Amino acid sequence: MRAAIYTRTGPAAEVLSVEELDRPQPGPGEVLVRVRASGINPTDYKSRAGLTPRPIDGFQVPHQDGAGIIEAVGAGVDPGRVGQRVWLWLAAAGRRWGTAAEWTVLPARQAAPLPDGASFDLGATLGVPAMTAHYCLFSDGPITGQTVLVAGGAGAVGHFAIELAKRAGARVIATVSSPEKAALAEKAGADLVVNYRTADAAAQVRAFAPAVDRVIEVALGANLKLDLAVARAGTTVVTYAAEPADPILPVRACMTADVVLRFILLYGVAPATLDRAAEDITAALAAGDLTGLPVHKFGLEDIVAAQEACEAGAVGKVVVTP
Repeated sequence: MRAAIYTRTGPAAEVLSVEELDRPQPGPGEVLVRVRASGINPTDYKSRAGLTPRPIDGFQVPHQDGAGIIEAVGAGVDPGRVGQRVWLWLAAAGRRWGTAAEWTVLPARQAAPLPDGASFDLGATLGVPAMTAHYCLFSDGPITGQTVLVAGGAGAVGHFAIELAKRAGARVIATVSSPEKAALAEKAGADLVVNYRTADAAAQVRAFAPAVDRVIEVALGANLKLDLAVARAGTTVVTYAAEPADPILPVRACMTADVVLRFILLYGVAPATLDRAAEDITAALAAGDLTGLPVHKFGLEDIVAAQEACEAGAVGKVVVTP
């Protein structure tokens, strides 16, 4: 089979190649999936670049997320799953078989049913961003009736955070940096969209809601001043991304605001919690409550350009079609 691989970390153009590999076979508890679409996330190019060091087992097929059709199952897996459309999550977590290949193998629980009404492209863009959004929203319980501020509402995590929060009965405010991104956040269903670069951004938020109950934060250092300005006592700020430089935490301001800071990394979340998130996301898909961002498609032979496009901050999602 054809697969993108790297055997050492570094810039995409220097370490990525497309090679012929033996097709993997599913072991006990695993499924073999014919990949129809492979989504790229920042975690994928950071791992390839060596920014988040992980051991390489001879070679690494990149990309955590994807979608396709189950073609074979290993021992202990219901054979009735053969032929099932699925979306894949954390395929390459601690494993060499990511989704940037014609086939991949992964634990059966990490191949979730993809409803007939959902495209493979949409399925390939879920995984890391949708599950991160789910944990950021619900890690402290229900959010029905709450006001949620989603920073970076046009990003992948932000997009699914808006849609999942609305599905859960929350009011949603999204911050963005441009009219193009504002249109995406509005389309996702945000009740209010604010350009965080405007001088009165905090005033716009407070005019809509006296205080925010929960903040889904993509850039804690850059946005904490705004977050504190719209918080109430007990507001939880959940951050899921690291900036190039660690922020300096204004301890007194955080104490005065009486906020809770929560930091998450999807790879450390309990398996049972991830399974519940996958079930909820699949239910939202079946109900038609999740939509896709604009997709930038690349063939497998263009894996370098695809990763470079994602790394350069393409608005929407970059998808590789093996």
